[in-house]
Amino acid sequence: MNISRLANTLEGSEIIKIAGEINELKRKGEQIANLTIGDFDSNIYPIPDELKAGIVEAYKDNQTNYPPAEGVAVLRDNVSAFLKERFGLDYNSKQILVAGGSRPLIYGTFMALIDPGDKVIYPTPSWNNNHYCRFTGAKEVPVITSAGNNFMPTADDIKPHLKAATLLALCSPLNPTGTMFAKKDLEEICDLVIEENKSRAADEKPLYIMYDQIYSLLTFGEHFHYDPVSLRPELKDHVIYIDGISKCLAATGVRVGWAFGPEHVIDKMKTIVGHVGAWAPKPEQVATAKFLTQPVELNVYLTNFKAKVQMSLDALYQGMIQMKADGFAVDAINPMGAIYLTVKVDYIGKTTPEGEVLKNSAEVNFYLIKEAKMGIVPFSAFGTDNSVNWFRASVGGCSLDDIQQMIPRMRLALSKLK
Repeated sequence: MNISRLANTLEGSEIIKIAGEINELKRKGEQIANLTIGDFDSNIYPIPDELKAGIVEAYKDNQTNYPPAEGVAVLRDNVSAFLKERFGLDYNSKQILVAGGSRPLIYGTFMALIDPGDKVIYPTPSWNNNHYCRFTGAKEVPVITSAGNNFMPTADDIKPHLKAATLLALCSPLNPTGTMFAKKDLEEICDLVIEENKSRAADEKPLYIMYDQIYSLLTFGEHFHYDPVSLRPELKDHVIYIDGISKCLAATGVRVGWAFGPEHVIDKMKTIVGHVGAWAPKPEQVATAKFLTQPVELNVYLTNFKAKVQMSLDALYQGMIQMKADGFAVDAINPMGAIYLTVKVDYIGKTTPEGEVLKNSAEVNFYLIKEAKMGIVPFSAFGTDNSVNWFRASVGGCSLDDIQQMIPRMRLALSKLK
């Protein structure tokens, strides 16, 4: 049967394919360190007790009907207060839209702003921007980044592409790298957007920024999260933020996310999300609203949660750096935020003991799954060429012990390659 052009061009998630391979091996009884999915093992990283109790209480109170299309009022009010207190950002409830996690909000942003043929700029590697461009028929402009700047885009990278662009999609801390914008780099990008919008006629679409900060509360050490409007308040009418509880509270399955930005854009996104029916469940919204008013409990949870995540990231990072010191062709970037470590495994072109040449990053990865009983994700899953030898390692689904036991297996597997 014939299907739509869109359906014919869509590609499945490479991450899900890799996870499928790992799950198949697990079903066969293999013990594998799964560093693929950007999710959490809820037995290792449970959601806050107070949030869990609030969800149960909301169900007992029969809060099980449709929520308002824009989100429960008390949640939007409390998100407004939370943004003011945590980030110094001033957005009222009409400028906030709640949905079932961040994905519908990213989709809604693209649908509200992009016409077929409109130019969308995004860095590579980055999460799913290429797929959302295809959903909307956008003209994709992937901007290649480098390890030298922690895979974060710079103003020099972006400047040549701004003419006639409609959307600049940014994320910090970045999925897949766990790296973040330096203040100066983000300021320079913001200044470019301001200047570009000054050059446009009144009847032209402005250039918008979609700023995904879903990991903003998961930062480590002295690394500080910066955002466009805090740095350049004059951008407020041209920035749509993506945020929520999925990552900072290990609540990926709770499905409560929010976008905030200029009211005229948020209002159209509400209509789009409403037609799709991508609302967050009402009990979870009610419970989240309550938990946001408990700063002591929230801070205690974040402190403990971040410390646990950082221990796993540090163990993986130190393991990779020690392997590098011992002569293995690997490397890693010191973790800054999120749940990801950027690792380099430079073994494309090497030959396995069975005589098979590893021709690209995917083949290197599947070799590691088979021989080292570990799974990571090549940057090709995030828009780069499959000759790029950098990978994402996500620590949310593994215990510290899993990671520590994995490093010797990785050493042994790589030592077999010629």
